[in-house]
Amino acid sequence: MRIVVHGQEAFGKSVLEALLERGENVVGVFCAPDKEGRPEDPLKVFARERGLEVHQPNSWKNEEVWEHMRSLEPDLCVMAFVTLFVPQPALDIPKLGTIQYHPSLLPLHRGPSSINWPIIMGRKETGLSIFWPDEGLDEGPVLMQKTVPIGSDDTLGTIYFNSLFPMGVEAMCESVDLVREGKAPKVEQDHSKKTYESWCRKKDAEIDWSKGVQEVHNLIRGTDPAPGAWTMNGDVQIQLYASTMVDGDGAPGEVLDISDDGITIAAGGGAVRVGRVRPAKEKKIGAAEYAQGAGLSAGARLG
Repeated sequence: MRIVVHGQEAFGKSVLEALLERGENVVGVFCAPDKEGRPEDPLKVFARERGLEVHQPNSWKNEEVWEHMRSLEPDLCVMAFVTLFVPQPALDIPKLGTIQYHPSLLPLHRGPSSINWPIIMGRKETGLSIFWPDEGLDEGPVLMQKTVPIGSDDTLGTIYFNSLFPMGVEAMCESVDLVREGKAPKVEQDHSKKTYESWCRKKDAEIDWSKGVQEVHNLIRGTDPAPGAWTMNGDVQIQLYASTMVDGDGAPGEVLDISDDGITIAAGGGAVRVGRVRPAKEKKIGAAEYAQGAGLSAGARLG
């Protein structure tokens, strides 16, 4: 098959690399436009190293972009982490259609921060979907899904880098095989069960220490490493990472203990111990090191 890869960043690069290692005929690569002051996209750099034609349209709502896609005579388009909206006429250009990766079990957690929210909400599992995109937001029929358990101390980082990233690359390759063999399903999503969440941003990551300890723990790990759950130490904003739930009793936000293992902070019905801290505009450091430098001691109140 003649395959076009449309994606960006490390995941897009890894999907392209895997397809090329399998001997797939990749006839073109599309990725996001360059951003001023930022390094070139890893997918773009890798594709050019492999001698592939790279295209970076500012918008897919453009007949000229569609014509260029048609000139590649693709059988299949593989979308690996795409943030630009792609209209239906472009999705339909490849003879066998377009498939896309999404890191949730659709129709759950449609939207751009679909790894953060299941953890923040306390779900016990998440997963990935390879689906046939349409003009709806993550609404197209599903080709394949894989489930991933969420452990009690899993974070955004561990779920993505240990599970959803490598499994996603494998699932994209498996899906390409199913398309080639004419065995790729198109299972309509149950839209009555859909959930949608927008970006998980800084405003969503402020810790309310009066909330239950499980909810606080979920917020910290669901935003670790980004956008980073935060609280105030006096007039200094700090982000907290590497959370575990521990026994403890105190007023909400009270520092109960400081040890080499971290800072223990009271929340509703218990406490969390955080192992790393990032003061505003600084790098992450060990929580005990931060406490020593900031003069933080047991009995202080955060928040």
